[in-house]
Amino acid sequence: MSIASVPYASEDEAELPIELRQLRYFVRAVELGSIRRAAAELGIAAAALTRDLDRLEAQLATQLFRRARNGLVPTDAGCAFLRHAQLTLRHAVDAVEAAREPRLVGHVSVGLPPSTASMLGVPFMIAMRERHPELRVHLVEALSGHLAAMLDARQLDLALVARGSATRRWRVSPLLDERMYLIGRADLPGFPAQEAIGLGQLGDLPLVMPSGSHGLRSLLDIAFERAGVRARVAYEIDGLALLMDAVRAGLGATLQPGCVAPREPDSPLRALLIADSEARRQTMIASQADDELSPAALAARVVLFDVARELTAAGRWPGTTFHDLNTGNEES
Repeated sequence: MSIASVPYASEDEAELPIELRQLRYFVRAVELGSIRRAAAELGIAAAALTRDLDRLEAQLATQLFRRARNGLVPTDAGCAFLRHAQLTLRHAVDAVEAAREPRLVGHVSVGLPPSTASMLGVPFMIAMRERHPELRVHLVEALSGHLAAMLDARQLDLALVARGSATRRWRVSPLLDERMYLIGRADLPGFPAQEAIGLGQLGDLPLVMPSGSHGLRSLLDIAFERAGVRARVAYEIDGLALLMDAVRAGLGATLQPGCVAPREPDSPLRALLIADSEARRQTMIASQADDELSPAALAARVVLFDVARELTAAGRWPGTTFHDLNTGNEES
């Protein structure tokens, strides 16, 4: 790579040149846990790699590695530096690609919870293909807690997470408020006949729910407690596809946001709006700070907001209120 160095600002704002070559050497040494193996992969002498790493530690005035019998082990400072080194290298590659291409290029990784992915995933991919066809999109479907951990580890650029999962380290903006629905077979014994229902009326209905480690379950447990009723949880399933298969099989009903509500006209399932105001979740769009995001990630964030707005405005996302990114207004 022809970019020679990047500025590293110390507390007194003096510039300390850190070469991209050093960052690349450092990252591979940590990933492989061995100077010898890293040198062989990089095509340089082990002594030369050692000198570059020693120089890097001297420039930073801190120890990045401990030499152990089983190889190199990063110190706490080394682990912290690794995340930023990986991000810097990635942005450098994206910058070179962007300079060579007439359109926005690079790659972006986005995390979506399973329920949200069922509604937003495909429309988001289609919109990205239409607006930014040269961008490579990596989608990860996982629970909010796992997405939060991946975002912390800089394995994701963006993620949609439940409000309780957000941390101060991220740039966070409200995206959606979602009402909860009771979803189940109409012929399930005890399934209500009305179009809306309160949680207090569900005490005898068998429920298929995610386990207590799931953010949605925690939210609903609080809502049930405030309604003064104990939920009858017949099955706990931590996987949306299997959970909904159990509901379709008549093993119980479930409580889920509107994006999970059946959309097929011949579906055997019904969806009843939960009237309790506490039975709702807020979904946030979380990312690293703007100055740490690549142009690809910034573009993807805009597309996520636009697609969520369009789905909500078209009435395709039941029970959802959209938070406008620019004006702060809400649209239902």
